Order: sequence, then structure tokens, then C-alpha cells
Amino acid sequence: QVQLVESGGGLVQSGGSLRLSCAASGIPFSIATMGWYRQAPGKQRELVAAIGSGGSTNYADSVKGRFTISRDNAKNTVYLQMNNLKPEDTAVYSCNAHRRGLMGDYWGQGTQVTVSS
Repeated sequence: QVQLVESGGGLVQSGGSLRLSCAASGIPFSIATMGWYRQAPGKQRELVAAIGSGGSTNYADSVKGRFTISRDNAKNTVYLQMNNLKPEDTAVYSCNAHRRGLMGDYWGQGTQVTVSS
């Protein structure tokens, strides 16, 4: 059974920090591309950051320099360190795992991040 379980969301003031975690099970984690997406009310879901199996990363322009994605293959966990948070970062953040041609496309249930001004 595949599970992606996010944690670490919450309410924080503008300028604060949060660290999201996504613990995966039931997938070949070490070969998966892991991503964090977010969806704010009334908006489309967008990619925040992704990390490949080899450690390469990419970020949305809006979070570059503030967010850092990392992975620990020994713990089957991907992290999103979010610094200098802004009210516009408020959204439900979801974890995704995929690797085209080698595994399916899986999603976690999401965790709420709310940044107050």
C-alpha cells in the first residue's frame, strides 16, 4: 500500500519558518522524483519545488532563495524548509512521488500552511 504522509504545516507569522516533511512507504523512494505542490483557495495547484533521484532540484520563481527541498533516502522522506514566509505562501501543500515509466504517480493528503501578516 502506497502512503505519502505530510506533516509540519501550521500557522506562522510573516517572516517565519516552517519545515514540511513527507514520509513515503510502498514506493521505490530512491528512484522517485519527489515534489511539493501547493494550492491556495480559488487557484490552481502549482509546483513549489522538486528533487530528482540524483538530487537535482528546481523551484518556482516565487520561492527561490526562501525554500529548500531535500531528501533522505534512508528515511524515505522528503523535506521542504520554508524561510521568510509570506502571506501569499498560504496554501495546502501536498507531496508527490513519480518516475515516468518506472512507477505510478502518487499524492499525499496535504498539509495546511497559513501565514499571517
